[in-house]
Amino acid sequence: TGGVEALHVLLSQFPADCPPTMVVQHINGAFAEAVARRLDSVCAPKVMIAEPDLPVRAGHVYIAPGTERHLEVRGSGSAGMYVRARPGPKVSGHRPSVDVLFHSVAENLGADAIGIQLTGMGNDGAHGLLAMAEAGAMTIAQDEATSVVFGMPGAAVALGAARVVAPIHRIAQVAFGGVALC
Repeated sequence: TGGVEALHVLLSQFPADCPPTMVVQHINGAFAEAVARRLDSVCAPKVMIAEPDLPVRAGHVYIAPGTERHLEVRGSGSAGMYVRARPGPKVSGHRPSVDVLFHSVAENLGADAIGIQLTGMGNDGAHGLLAMAEAGAMTIAQDEATSVVFGMPGAAVALGAARVVAPIHRIAQVAFGGVALC
């Protein structure tokens, strides 16, 4: 809930040469393409739907393509990373699941990653964000004051998965500028 608007605020602050970025948004698959087009029109990086086996590159944001497959990252380093989309049962009540993506990031990138948990209902992503934190990644949760629903970021905070809690309009600065907030 509120995720598309939060993505608009967050991604519009990303630099054109941002690190490869993967997004799982809980929306009907029929709307994923429209969301990607809208975000691409207002963001400096290229925003697109993630395709299976697509190499990921800096300056690109990849959005999960709907409700049929989980989104994962495989490989390491910007030259060797690629998208993996796989079928499977719902995880944390969702497909695609933020937990699946975050666990793949923790496994493949470890400390060379940043995980961001935004507004939403439920707890999808909390355990995956904890795995990322335990692997040495920077982990950030949107604060309660700027969340439409603090469920997902709140679950991450409660688990101790979020090393930083920040308002949505400061998250990009924290991620790319090294600003420490709590």
